[in-house]
Amino acid sequence: MDVFSLRDRVVNDYADYIGSFINIRDAKIDRCVQDEMRQGLLWPQPLLQLNPNFQPGKGIGELVAAGALHRQCDAIFRMKDEDGNGPLLNLHLHQTEAIYAANSGDSYVVTTGTGSGKSLAYIIPIVNHVLRLGSGAGIRAIVVYPMNALANSQENELDKFLKRGFPGGAPVTYRRYTGQESDQQRAEIITNPPDILLTNYVMLELLMTRPHERAIVQSAKDHLQFLVLDELHTYRGRQGADVAMLMRRVRELSTRPRSSLSAHRLRLPVLARSQNNRARWPKSLHGFLACTSSRNA
Repeated sequence: MDVFSLRDRVVNDYADYIGSFINIRDAKIDRCVQDEMRQGLLWPQPLLQLNPNFQPGKGIGELVAAGALHRQCDAIFRMKDEDGNGPLLNLHLHQTEAIYAANSGDSYVVTTGTGSGKSLAYIIPIVNHVLRLGSGAGIRAIVVYPMNALANSQENELDKFLKRGFPGGAPVTYRRYTGQESDQQRAEIITNPPDILLTNYVMLELLMTRPHERAIVQSAKDHLQFLVLDELHTYRGRQGADVAMLMRRVRELSTRPRSSLSAHRLRLPVLARSQNNRARWPKSLHGFLACTSSRNA
């Protein structure tokens, strides 16, 4: 397929459609409008972009052998088919660095391009820590998304890793709590909080204030180790200020920040699309999250 010819055909068809609505009697004005349209006033020039090849990191098997990941990660993080079989994942460098940062108890920032596997930069460390400390104790991680579609997509990805190949049940539990759930599903989550809670910033705000959901808050207060902000670059203006205050409240609620042990320290993984002003991220995030240090990957 010749993409440039395809682009020209689409633009020409659209130009004919737009032109069918234009009937200007003044010849001078009509000539000016037609000239502008021929020069592409209403449609941009073709855009060429290179698909980046991200720096390779270590494989899951290598990290398990080195002790950086729990041995069960070997069975979880694979390119699985419906039966749960498939090759082990080979990670990018920023994903590998995120695992080591989490193992050290550090908060970290991941700013990479689309399709770079940013979600694995927090999912693998979270699953690894739940496996090491034991599933079922309470909410170990809260992942905050700016929109429900992202939470739904992440739930589907977790299904592939944590359900395929585990007929006896997922080794790490996770639930979505975004306001889309039925009353029965909400009751189940309140009664039996998961290891990982996928939510949005509006629902997290409500969880902090509604008495009937106090069990979820208490579970996070006693066990929370990861507070993840996905797509941070979408939070701007008043909304950004609201989310910044919410993050402070969640951090104050958790008992984890007061521990000096890396295994129990609250981590704040933050993920965002690559930005031109990357050098400003550390200072901006320290103010946004009210934290004192972080790694930038």
